[in-house]
Amino acid sequence: GGAGLFAYSTQAYGLDDVRAKVKEVQSDNSADGALSQAAGAYLSAREQMDEWVRHYADPSSELLLPDLPPHLQGTVRTLVLDLDDLLVHSDWARSRGWRVFKRPGVEDFLKQMSQYYEIVIYTSQLSTYAEPIIDRLDKERYVSYRLYRDATQYTGGEHVRDLSKLNRDPKLVLFLGADPKAYALQPENALPVKPYKMEDGDTALLDMMPLLEAIVRQQAPDIRRVVAAYRDCEDIPGAFRERTKAAQQRLKEHNKRRSSFLSRRGAAPQHD
Repeated sequence: GGAGLFAYSTQAYGLDDVRAKVKEVQSDNSADGALSQAAGAYLSAREQMDEWVRHYADPSSELLLPDLPPHLQGTVRTLVLDLDDLLVHSDWARSRGWRVFKRPGVEDFLKQMSQYYEIVIYTSQLSTYAEPIIDRLDKERYVSYRLYRDATQYTGGEHVRDLSKLNRDPKLVLFLGADPKAYALQPENALPVKPYKMEDGDTALLDMMPLLEAIVRQQAPDIRRVVAAYRDCEDIPGAFRERTKAAQQRLKEHNKRRSSFLSRRGAAPQHD
């Protein structure tokens, strides 16, 4: 019937898209009355279904990570990493089926960053899929915690990472991801990284390391301010290099002026 036809034609859409299409159908005076009623019935059923799914897809806990030891609270920064297209890329070919490819430098990245951050991998994948992959990526156990689909927030048809439930100070949490939908709930805490699609010579992950190290070395009080400073940059590592170079040049000129001033003072005649 009409409901079945409407459901079939909208099954690939998110709930917001379905609402828009139903509104379009119901506001079309030329539309068949039965179709309009079917669209309304489908929307009601879809909203109930999404509510049911959301009930079972909310994060498994309000506090996804255990408390930090008292002496580390307020000092340790947490680096949260997505999995797909950030650390690995899954690819299918008829000749071999599905295979997972590691991003170049991922082991070195985890090793180096573990010296500066508490590392958490937070993925929308099921643990049965993701855990063996992370085991191969992180043989030395540089990753402190692993969070899977059951720890995500289901919203708008997506399993979104909810950083507010990490049990960490949001000022000290940074998320890296290749898909903006993954961090849609807290974009102010996230820096985007170019998705890995098996390109030769990919260095995007390694290129982020100087900035990530600087955040900790300089004891940035609020990581969200750093994110805001790079919000409009297409090439974040490149922008960081340019800003660092400019800052070093300013410091050099300041020291030169200071040295010249002190030299002039030293050469000034002394009066009794």
